[in-house]
Order: sequence, then C-alpha cells, then structure tokens
Amino acid sequence: MLLDADAIRRGCPGAEVSTADHLCRAEIERFRAVSKEGVPLTVGCTQESPLFSEVAAETGGNVTFVNVREAAGWSKDGGRAGPKMAALFAAAAEQVPDIPMVSLASEGVALIYGRDERAIEVGRLLAEHLDVTVLISNPGELEPPRLNEFPIVKGTISIAKGHIGAFELTVDNYAAPLPSSRGSMIFATPRDGAISRCDLLIDVSGSAPLFPAHDLRDGYLRADPRDPAAVLRIALKARDLVGNFDKPRYVTFNADLCAHSRSKIIGCRRCLDLCPTGAITPAGNHVAINAEICAGCGQCAAACPTGAASYALPPADALLRKIRTMLKAYHLAGGERAIILLHDEEHGTAMIDALSRHGDGLPDNVIPLAVNEITQVGIEFIAAAFSYGAAGVRFLLRAKPRHDLAGLYKTIALAEPILTDLGFGAGRTATIESDDPDALGEALRTIAPAEVALSRASFMPVGSKTEVMQLSLRELHRVAPAPVDIVALPEGAPFGTVNVNVEGCTLCLSCVSACTTGALSDDPDRPVLRFAEAICVQCGLCQATCPEKVISLTPQLDFRAATARLRVIKEEEPALCVRCGGAFGVKSSVDRVVAKLEGQHWMFKDSAKRLDVVKMCADCRVITMSEENFDPFAGVPARPAPRTSEDYLRERDKPSET
Repeated sequence: MLLDADAIRRGCPGAEVSTADHLCRAEIERFRAVSKEGVPLTVGCTQESPLFSEVAAETGGNVTFVNVREAAGWSKDGGRAGPKMAALFAAAAEQVPDIPMVSLASEGVALIYGRDERAIEVGRLLAEHLDVTVLISNPGELEPPRLNEFPIVKGTISIAKGHIGAFELTVDNYAAPLPSSRGSMIFATPRDGAISRCDLLIDVSGSAPLFPAHDLRDGYLRADPRDPAAVLRIALKARDLVGNFDKPRYVTFNADLCAHSRSKIIGCRRCLDLCPTGAITPAGNHVAINAEICAGCGQCAAACPTGAASYALPPADALLRKIRTMLKAYHLAGGERAIILLHDEEHGTAMIDALSRHGDGLPDNVIPLAVNEITQVGIEFIAAAFSYGAAGVRFLLRAKPRHDLAGLYKTIALAEPILTDLGFGAGRTATIESDDPDALGEALRTIAPAEVALSRASFMPVGSKTEVMQLSLRELHRVAPAPVDIVALPEGAPFGTVNVNVEGCTLCLSCVSACTTGALSDDPDRPVLRFAEAICVQCGLCQATCPEKVISLTPQLDFRAATARLRVIKEEEPALCVRCGGAFGVKSSVDRVVAKLEGQHWMFKDSAKRLDVVKMCADCRVITMSEENFDPFAGVPARPAPRTSEDYLRERDKPSET
C-alpha cells in the first residue's frame, strides 16, 4: 500500500513522521531506537501490536496503535487515502479518560435449567468445576442416576432477575425426587413459589429466554438443546466464570437532574422505554440504573434530555474531541467531504477487515470510527460532526441486531429535520444494516455528494453532555449552508416550547413546582409565569400537573432561545391584603372567590368582616380570627350526638306502643 507521509505531516503538524518497509522484522531496531526516546509514539499497525508492545516494555516506550492498512491503505482508493490516514493517526493520539468499573463476584454456584436428560448431561460436564444443580421443567420419564453427584429437581422458572453472582429465581411446581425412585424418577408433592439463588444460570430448556436482550445478561448462558456444539460452547464458557470480574460502569447517573416524575405524576420515561435489559427502574421522583445489569448499549444516555444519564465509555465530550481531531487532520491533509462510519469492534471491525482483504476496501473519504456501542451516540455527536465539516454519518449495524435499536432510530429521526432545514440536505445520517462486506462497500460508494458547512467550526467540546449538546447545535446553526431560526421536530423530541391558554390559567404555579429544569419560573414579588425555552426538555410534567389543563407542548428547536430573554407567559395584578397591604396572591382569583361567596354561602351572608378575611394574607387572617373570636360555625345547628350500641339496644328493648 502507498504511504503518503506528506499528507500525514500536513494533517498532524508538529509530529515527526517516518515510514518503513518491514518495521516488525528487518527494521525492528529502528522501532527499538525510537521507543527508547520515551516520547509518545503511534504505530500504524495493529497486527503486530503484541511484538511492538513487548519491545516497548523492554525499552520503557509509550506506544499506541492504529490500523491504517485495513481502514485506509488496502483499498482501490488507497492511493488517495493519505488524508484519511492522517485523520486516523491524529485520532489515535487522543487521550482516553479512565473508565469507572463495577466489581462482580461468582463462586461457581450454577443452576442448569432444562427439560430432559440433556440438562443432566451438561451437569455432568460441569460437576467437577462448578457447584451444580439441575432443574428440569415438566420432566417426562427420567432414569434415576446411579450416583447422586449433584441435585436434580423439577420445577418451572416463573420469575428470573439478577446478574452474574446474584441471580434470584422463583420456581413453581418445585419438587425433589424421592430417593426410592426405581425405574424412573418419582417426585415429591410439588409446591409453588420456591426461591433459588445462584451465580450462573445455564438455560438449555429450549423455551423463551428468561430475560429481555438475553445475550447481554452477564452470567446467563443460553443454547438450543438441539445444537450440541452450542451447548458445549456455553458449558466451556461457564467453567471460566468463577472468581472476581470487573466490568465498565457504562453510564453515570445524577438523580438530581432526572425529570422522571414529581408528586407521583410521571413525566419523562425515555430511558425506561429504551433500556433493552431492564436495568432501569422507577425509584420515586427519579429512576435507578443497575450497573451490574446494564450492558452498555447507551440508549438511555443518548436519549436523556437533562444529562442525568451520560455515557462513560467514553464521555460525550471526549468522543466529540476525538471527532474534532479526526476531521481537523483530514481537512488539513487535503481531504474533502468526509463520511464518518461509526461501528463497533466485534461486528464492524470484522466487516471492514473482510472488505479490505477480499473486496475494494473503504472509499478514501470514509473514515471509520470505532465506538463501544453504536447506540451510545446522541444528537450532540451528529451536530458536532457536521459542524466540523463532515458530509455524512453512517451507522454500521448487524443485519440482526442483538437488541432493539429504537433509540438510535429516534436520534436519526431527530437529526433529519435539523440537517434538512439547515441546508445540509436529506438523508445525511442513515444506517447500514448488513453482515455482507460487499453490501457495505456498495452502500458507501453510492452515497450522493452533499452540502457541507460553509465554514468549519473548531470549538472545543468541554463539559457535561447537555453543555456539549447545546454548544454543538449552536455551532451547527452558525456554519450551516442555509440557517433558519426554528426547526419543527418530531413528537417526543427533547427540545421545544410550552403553550399556555392564558385565559384559563389561574397562575397557581403548580407547573413551576413540577418543572425539574427551571424552564418555568415565577417571581417572588408579583404573580407572573415565565418560560426559558433553552432549558426545556419537553418532559411533560408541567402539562400533567396543571390542574386547569391549559398547557400543551410543541417540539421544536429554536436557535435563538439560548440568547433570548425569559418569555413572560402571563402576568397579573397582585392581591393586596386589606389589613397590612402586602401582596399575597392573584387579585383576579381573590375577586373571583369573593364574588362566589358573597351573599351565596351561609358563612358570609350576614357579616362583611367575615368576607374581609378572604381578602387578607395568611398571617393577617390568623390575627383577625384570634382578635375577634371568629367562630366559623356560629349559628350552625349543633350536630346530633353520635349513636352508640347502647342507643340501638335501648330502642330494641323499648316496649312497643301498639
């Protein structure tokens, strides 16, 4: 392959760039000499990374690796791939932040769930390595074992929850076999609701999975009992699942920012609807994320409008800095109309390798970017990519995804009207769902030319997910080919405005109390309702809380909102206390109450002083009632004494007057 060192020098200014013909063998001493210098070193080869890492360990070198061969050089466009190589080298040098970890422990207590002798056979395979129990659902004729090496019981799992090291199962129709079983196993009287706890759950029942997105549940191993090879694979995997394990804490969560509910009224539930594993559950006014169950799809973080949930592998700002560095190097090296291809390691890297080895390779303007999960990407990434000068974004997915991709499709649906209305054109973001490398290459080579930013942004994304999202959208609007102020968005979008029927609004301010972001606010000195669209996340709590039902939501993106003043929705004259003169409410509401009570209610028919109490603030009302011995029940007939059992008995025993 052609190594365009000049293009890499242009894209990575200040870096010392050198090429080699056989660095991992004949020229290994060149690498050894450079690594001894102790400067950060990036090698454009991943195939020989074990060898280079070994040499670097001996010399104390600091080395990272990037694959420029399959990603760029091995292509029919390899002669023009210099700018892409520069982008890949520059991105590889970006610092990766530390990832928080979650500790899991398994002592090897395994429950094997099946329906016949095949489950017992799996138990025999694992009995020497794990503490095994076999649970048979609806067993037929089972021959009693000659030697009880491990427990064999019957039952059907009705409820399953937990994760590796902490599974809890509810078993119905549970019964142990009688030790006197002769020709076939005879079980004792069954019972429902038995509880079983285990570290590993091996499912060879052939029934429906016990968990949603079961492939992502750590410690749950499932195989079709009719496939001996698959059963053997999970048995071998189970043998190694003993000890202590660390997994990334994929999502960081700040409950104070969550807009799930207030006062038992449900608002935002985007993450609950998208989580494929059930790791997210309601917990009062916010949700709770079980880090042990979370499989890291990232859809909750991508959809969270307040930033309460944010992805940590890497954080949003770190991922945006990487795309910034990548596109900046690409353009400095002379590249044009870059297409960002987002992919995961397991599926996407294998597809790119196969396309480069057996096909035409990636086009020279397609820059692959590996992420932990495609679904972790939110609108902030798309906005930043286009503001930095990308011409398109493609998401490489499996033909049969491992979990629901609704969150990603919603992100694309949100980006589509924004990019279209700003002049970038339709279809700039899309998925490629295939397991065929040739189909991937065809899809990438048929992408139509697109409009790009008039001037590329260069902002540095720093801060929380919400902050970088707002910054990315502002910069996208600034450099757009045809900027507009307002973009209409689909239902459920995290941006929008609040509409209030001011005629029906009583300024009770229940909506202000419910608003989690402070988008709706009041004024302590006067009756007023104000709105800040820039921080509204369309959670719907104000709409659900409003007692008059006069609030509605309109999803839209107003690029002027960030610099706009607070919009006054409704303002009224305050009610002044007739005793102290202090403001204590809304004058129109007090007048309306007085009009309904005056001459109508028995408490206020004869006394003007009593009606004046309604026109007072809370403090003066108490003082007045105390000074004048105000009795709200004066003149009201006494209530009859409560009847007791003695009254009924007395009436029963009273002689009849007939």
